[in-house]
Amino acid sequence: MIQIIIAMLIWGSIGVFIQYIHLPSIETAFLRAVIASAFLFVYTVYSKKARLHKIKENIIPLVVAGIAMGFNWIFLFQAYHYTSIANSTMSYYFAPIIIILLSPLILKERLTILKIISSLGALIGLFIIMYYSSGNTVEGTNDKLGIMYGLLAAALYATVVLLSKYTKDVSGIEMTLIEIASAAVVLLPFVLMRNELHIKDMTSGIFVLIIGIVHTGIAYVIYFTGVRQINAQGAAILSYIDPLSAIVFSIALLGEPLKLPQIAGGILIFGFTLIGQISRSKK
Repeated sequence: MIQIIIAMLIWGSIGVFIQYIHLPSIETAFLRAVIASAFLFVYTVYSKKARLHKIKENIIPLVVAGIAMGFNWIFLFQAYHYTSIANSTMSYYFAPIIIILLSPLILKERLTILKIISSLGALIGLFIIMYYSSGNTVEGTNDKLGIMYGLLAAALYATVVLLSKYTKDVSGIEMTLIEIASAAVVLLPFVLMRNELHIKDMTSGIFVLIIGIVHTGIAYVIYFTGVRQINAQGAAILSYIDPLSAIVFSIALLGEPLKLPQIAGGILIFGFTLIGQISRSKK
């Protein structure tokens, strides 16, 4: 359990690090994917955990999920640039609700009354945050645009999760390695066309390395080590350390304000999403 908690705290801090990386979102996502892919490749080779025949059998859903993951990172980083980490996190954590709503169509799961109530409750929370968010706040920010980017990232993350259901007998590390490597390959043409991959200061370079190695490579290794030791319901509950710690970090380290409507909306989103996730994990 301690491994999952550590992984969630690492992921919860990524928004703070993004604030100090002076690169466009596409270039940041690309470098994160390249660095993390290299780290995970070395890890799988050293630990002899890569099974090429299993990867080959699942290559199509893994590559498509990797494409979705790459653009998911871009939109999430855009959300961090345009609105607060709290708003970005709360909109991004609408992903489990998207999964619940799409599961009957894609995974043929039954849509229960509890799942419907959970979805409506989270939707009300999102509406509250959107309604009380301003347009342009300080220079370079736009809360509503940032929240929309967060929702786009959530939809793409939901796509990654749903596609993972179509993989068979492939480990979490194998899945993550191929998905992140695919994300790097897909983002490469955009990076080359834009020609904006210029790291102008040492801080940006160091923090890019950190989010690639620590927030992605190491965090995923720790997470998949811990997730084998806990049931699905426990993992669903512990996953909420990620968004809650992200909000705490943003307030404590960046001094971001958190207004009452945001708190109310966040409670509705996190609370009803948690209920929905627990109901799914019991199946």
